[in-house]
Amino acid sequence: MSIGIGGLVGAVLGFFATRSLFGAFIGYFIGSSFDRFNSNKSKSSNSYNFRSGSYSNDANYYSSRLNQNDFATALLILSGAVMKADGKILKSELDYVKDFFKQQFSVQLASKYISDFKDILSKDFVLSEICSTINNSMPIRQRSLLLQYLFGIAQADGDVSDSEMKVIQRIASYFRISRMEFEQIKSLFYKDTSSYYKVLGINESSTNDEIKKAYRKMAVMHHPDKFNQLGEEQQKAAKKKFQKIQEAYEHIKKEKSIK
Repeated sequence: MSIGIGGLVGAVLGFFATRSLFGAFIGYFIGSSFDRFNSNKSKSSNSYNFRSGSYSNDANYYSSRLNQNDFATALLILSGAVMKADGKILKSELDYVKDFFKQQFSVQLASKYISDFKDILSKDFVLSEICSTINNSMPIRQRSLLLQYLFGIAQADGDVSDSEMKVIQRIASYFRISRMEFEQIKSLFYKDTSSYYKVLGINESSTNDEIKKAYRKMAVMHHPDKFNQLGEEQQKAAKKKFQKIQEAYEHIKKEKSIK
């Protein structure tokens, strides 16, 4: 499968804007969606054109855009769901989304998406349908990365509220991400003692033997050698997760004096 110029540019911009592999992944998928949009547009005169003025009266307009592989719109809808979870839209969260889109798109295109976002925030969407559309076009590993982006929005104000956590958890279930995987992703954002146990999929009451067994299982499952068939950036992301597993195990070993 060839890589479109939008995906390539998006990945580069995402990496240099955020200095993270996650930024590169999101940039790639946004850029790729733009490639697909342009491809669809050239194939059919009925394909979607960006609006120049008025907003839609309901959510159907935006939902229909997802059928045109508009990944950016899906990202905005999920972003809005997290932001509205606690009943208030904070400037820090809005700035987080705005800055991200400004980093990924040209000034003109970013402005259009940001303008759309204001309208999207005023509407309600059926998250299960939005996530189902994403599921049909994105592998589960990439859907896991989207959760990290959503956690970033929730943390923009320095605190993830219970209501925000519930929405992200609900999105994770729609993404068919297991409870264990969700807890592991969540633990990447919280450096308390329990987070290390969650990385290994165990709890603080686990025995030393259970801890060792869990570590071996996770180490085998996420060993970088298993991702050699993927692209360079994905291999780096797998290596980073493997390092997190090792870090968690070393912390628990020291805490429990495991030999």
